[in-house]
Amino acid sequence: MNSLIILIDNIIYLYSLVLIINIVLSWLAAFHVINMSNRFVYSVLDITYKLTDPLLNPIRRFLPNIAGLDFSPIILFLILGFMRNLLREYGTGLL
Repeated sequence: MNSLIILIDNIIYLYSLVLIINIVLSWLAAFHVINMSNRFVYSVLDITYKLTDPLLNPIRRFLPNIAGLDFSPIILFLILGFMRNLLREYGTGLL
């Protein structure tokens, strides 16, 4: 049971890293620092969008953009951190 909890914790951590990559690449693309016509850059950004948008879209529907800023990744980070803390706190009690 402990290995399952560790696996879920690692998956949440890796998803957080994908979310960070998505945020950074979208900022770089918005400010034209990276070239979106580059096939590699486009494919990496497309993959990160496909992985993160299913969880970000419900938050975006609930919390609209405020002054043109999207706060949904911050809310998702808080939710993911809360889930990891719950796993660590209650997951060790299951042993």
